[in-house]
Amino acid sequence: MNIRIGTRGSMLALWQAHYVADLLKAGGLETELVTIETRGDKILDVSIAKIGSKGVFTEEIEEQLAQGTIDIAVHSAKDMQSELPEGFSLIAFTEREKVNDVIISHRSDLELDNPDKPLVLGTSSTRRVATLKKYYPHARPVSVRGNLQTRIRKMEEGACDALLLAYAGVHRMGYGSLILRHLPVDEFIPPVGQGSVAIEVHAQLDAQKRERIRQLVNHPLTETRLLAERAYLRRLQGGCSVPVYALAQLGEGDTVSIRGGVISLDGQERIDLSLSGPTAEAERLGTALAEQVLAAGGERILKQIRGQMAH
Repeated sequence: MNIRIGTRGSMLALWQAHYVADLLKAGGLETELVTIETRGDKILDVSIAKIGSKGVFTEEIEEQLAQGTIDIAVHSAKDMQSELPEGFSLIAFTEREKVNDVIISHRSDLELDNPDKPLVLGTSSTRRVATLKKYYPHARPVSVRGNLQTRIRKMEEGACDALLLAYAGVHRMGYGSLILRHLPVDEFIPPVGQGSVAIEVHAQLDAQKRERIRQLVNHPLTETRLLAERAYLRRLQGGCSVPVYALAQLGEGDTVSIRGGVISLDGQERIDLSLSGPTAEAERLGTALAEQVLAAGGERILKQIRGQMAH
């Protein structure tokens, strides 16, 4: 059985594709990588929020899934929109890496907490910008886009003092020595799915292939957490450019707790709630938490954010 794996061409995307290929090969399957360039890879001078967050890194790959030229697509779970187009589904999530955001820099002398020392931090995420405004008000965010290697080069050329990134990508690309700080998850709660790799398929994929891939790649404990988080995101209708976040953790016995919220673009207002319950009800918990966040003022904040981002 040969599995054709569709992936973006960045070093990190290829790392993820090889990681999945290794899991499939360990189960006796043959694999082949197919590299596909997406709109998000081509447009690097505009923030993702302005390109439009839906499918910015996935649309071209989904076309090839639908045509059957590839069997599966490998994505960062955090890049996946909350509702997939008809006929597409996520069938597996790999074991989750540490979920934190980190600050990295080539300068080890940076004073991150000194309000008298202005700090320029590169990030292209609205969630990170809003959270910075709340916890690091002296830091000035600047938009730095591109793959990890490009961002690091831009930083070294003086675009910013440091970068705000997901630990998973920094670690997987071997840049751990540049980490100045692991940001606490109670402040910088990660975006939905951060740290896991998701496998997307089209409904036309052979059922036997689909089941075998799921058996070899899916990590059930991670899947429970991500089902809760993605249900939360779906109810809030948040794409990857809206500052909503959620993190589900597994507790004692068969329990899961999910903490999530929304933060205004200026960082002044943050709604932050949590819920827990049986793992079998992970998705219901995610949706219920979203309802509570919306009722607690999240709906008003989201409306305001969408208005601001439309201008």
